[in-house]
Amino acid sequence: MSPTTQPESRSASPRPWRDARLGIALVLGALLPLGFAPFEFWWLLPIVVAAQALTWIDLAPRRAYRVGFGFGSGAFLAGTYWLYHSIVIIGKVPLPLALVLMLGLVAIMALYYGGVAGVVTHFARGRVLPAVLVLPGAWVFFEWGRGWVLSGFPWLSLGYALPESAMAGYLPLVGVYGGTLALAGVGAALLGAVRFRKPLERALSVASAAAIVLIGLATARVDWVTPGDRTVSASIGQLGLDQRLKWTQEVFNETLNWYANFVTEERGADVLVMPEAAIPSVADRVTVYLDQLGSTAGASGGTLLLGILRRDEAGVYNALGAFEGRGRSWYDKRHLVPFGEFFPVPAFVREWMRLRDLPYSDIAQGQANPEPLMAAGLPIATSICYEDAYPAEQLGFFPDAAFIVNVSNDGWFGDSIAPWQHLQIARTRSAESQRWQLRATNTGVTAIIDGRGRIVDQAPAFEPAVLRGTIETVSGHTPYTQLGNLPALTLSLVLIALGAALGRRG
Repeated sequence: MSPTTQPESRSASPRPWRDARLGIALVLGALLPLGFAPFEFWWLLPIVVAAQALTWIDLAPRRAYRVGFGFGSGAFLAGTYWLYHSIVIIGKVPLPLALVLMLGLVAIMALYYGGVAGVVTHFARGRVLPAVLVLPGAWVFFEWGRGWVLSGFPWLSLGYALPESAMAGYLPLVGVYGGTLALAGVGAALLGAVRFRKPLERALSVASAAAIVLIGLATARVDWVTPGDRTVSASIGQLGLDQRLKWTQEVFNETLNWYANFVTEERGADVLVMPEAAIPSVADRVTVYLDQLGSTAGASGGTLLLGILRRDEAGVYNALGAFEGRGRSWYDKRHLVPFGEFFPVPAFVREWMRLRDLPYSDIAQGQANPEPLMAAGLPIATSICYEDAYPAEQLGFFPDAAFIVNVSNDGWFGDSIAPWQHLQIARTRSAESQRWQLRATNTGVTAIIDGRGRIVDQAPAFEPAVLRGTIETVSGHTPYTQLGNLPALTLSLVLIALGAALGRRG
């Protein structure tokens, strides 16, 4: 295959195109969220990957990094605008500080996309084939890195667009980062179809893109797990109360009464689920009330799963309790939200926050490798809020977990795209493990999800609702729950190494 020209010098590129690159990258980045819920134009993502690569592929690494940074800035400005609602409207953080936090997050996330551009141009050295190989591998590694560095923020990872897409088969096979590798691989193939000079090279690029899609389509119907010998009836309660009212005294009794009625009316179900912090109190302050709920649910043989804060000598936990009669067991949230549940700031900043009546106390972190909760006599995989965005942290529950339960408080997001993005993340966890899922939220989107990541039923948002259904149970591993991210990361590393070797030969 013929090499292309070397990266352009500053004088080799026409001035209007050079000046326009950053603006074009910003616009392309702003298109990225359209690939995710609630829009779900998943097929747009490979096109965006290819198009943004065209803005920097012929540049020197330093300039490519700047243009890639622009792409990431556009993506997270458009894709996480809802943080304003969480931080300012609900959190009451002063606007100047909120803007610093929001723009700081955008800048940190954009660094990763700049890194993709810099790595690809560094190793490819102006040649198309090395760039096509390195691009998907680099995309996966930087996406994986931003999923855990500095606590991580895996929002808008490409693989989260795949539930119910033509490429959904990659999720139980190689997980969300394998899905990212597939989508970025299609994008890289499209880049080759545009930049290669020979017709045969272009045809092979198009064929490669088609093959990647067809593999995902062909594996989507494979059953990797073993069906259980029983089904589970479930009821999920959603009070629908505005987050700004949730912790006020005037609605406290209303909240207790609503959930007490919910448990009484739904006590025939095998599993009853209430959202994250459903009861706006600490568990030891409402012990009698919780005992009554557990006894009511347990009288018919049901298990009540209830989100509430609890405390012990180590601190206060964001917890999910399993109640069967008077018996209780707890799952404590492990992956806490920076500046929401813990504050990585110096003592003088914490004191300033206290004086301004801002939240400043840390939630305690749960046990790293907890025993699974039991519901309806079955082990389950549990997560609280956006813990479900960290796939590797859920793997310890498998292969034993019969189904998944996620409780969340998406009222922090308001009426934005964020609850739908979060639901799509939850759907990805179901597709990876081929487990049905009960998802309970305070305001929406409360849903029942099947083992393919499809929504079986959902409750209307921002209003009181009870969602009822019957779910299937399974056992066993999918390839992803058994091997985790290792296959996707290994293949990514192989692509980078191969592209780098070919780039050096040029």
